[in-house]
Amino acid sequence: MNGKKEIRSSVAAWLLLPLVAVAWSGAASAADYPSRPLRLVVSFPPGGSADFQARILGTKLSEQLGQQFIIDNRPGGSGVVALETVAKSAPNGYTLLLGPMSGLTMNPAIFSKLPYDSVRDFVPISLTSRVTLALAASPSLPANSVKELIALAKASPGKLTYGSTGIGNVTHLAGEMLKSLAGINLVHVPYKGAGPQLIDVMGGNVSIGFTSLTGAIPHVRAGKLKGLVVTSKQRHSAAPDIPTVAEVGMPDIEICTGWFGILAPARTPKAVVSRLNSEIMRVINTPETQQRFLGQGLDPATSTPEEFSALIKSDLVRWAKIIKDAGVRAE
Repeated sequence: MNGKKEIRSSVAAWLLLPLVAVAWSGAASAADYPSRPLRLVVSFPPGGSADFQARILGTKLSEQLGQQFIIDNRPGGSGVVALETVAKSAPNGYTLLLGPMSGLTMNPAIFSKLPYDSVRDFVPISLTSRVTLALAASPSLPANSVKELIALAKASPGKLTYGSTGIGNVTHLAGEMLKSLAGINLVHVPYKGAGPQLIDVMGGNVSIGFTSLTGAIPHVRAGKLKGLVVTSKQRHSAAPDIPTVAEVGMPDIEICTGWFGILAPARTPKAVVSRLNSEIMRVINTPETQQRFLGQGLDPATSTPEEFSALIKSDLVRWAKIIKDAGVRAE
């Protein structure tokens, strides 16, 4: 009997060895983390709110952690390319995602099949910002207000175009809501991000486009774009001359605001997640970062990993209903 017990004990110990090794490896890596450069994957190209904050965060986190942050812009597929990249990366804290609300909570309602699961494949670390949208128009468009835009669209149905920063994201939904609420026909032109979208709006290749206020502000200030409306409840301090959607009679579009946050692949060690959360909150809460974010139309935000996780789960439910009601589908 004792021999059988010893054999069973030996087998059990042998089976547990891989689990012990993984646990020890995670603890060891967390103790000296980070010991090499980190990669921050961004689902948009340079020129928009995502890239703007990624570069600020990367610079500041590099200073605090003593390791370089490499910004890896991976636009395409409405954020799917970037999210899949991170979801399939090693869970060691060296590959992170600047996650957009659209890719995490809107894509599941838009696309029938995705190569990632927003809850199962990521561990949230902290929010970084909340994003106001702006409706920008080409300087050549003969409309200087939403009222004039609607009149122009009704006079030429199907002739005006609107650009979004990707199929199924919040800028696409905002455009569809504008069409529905105003009773106008606009042709949707999706882009891989704010940079190429705004280039075409400025050049008159598309008539208008919802984009982040961050991406639009420099061009509005330079006279290269017209700012027609913002989606915030009150006029934004970065663009006080642009009216809100409520002021132009379309308060329903207020739901079209977004957020960004930092996430890691699922199973990243808790000690690493905790360390990153502390460092990110430290960066976001500095007066310098706050001023830079606000000056470009971004509202700085932070959270605990648990709060961020709860937000993702609640927004998955909320956006599923909104998108179904709006009839938005992948094109």
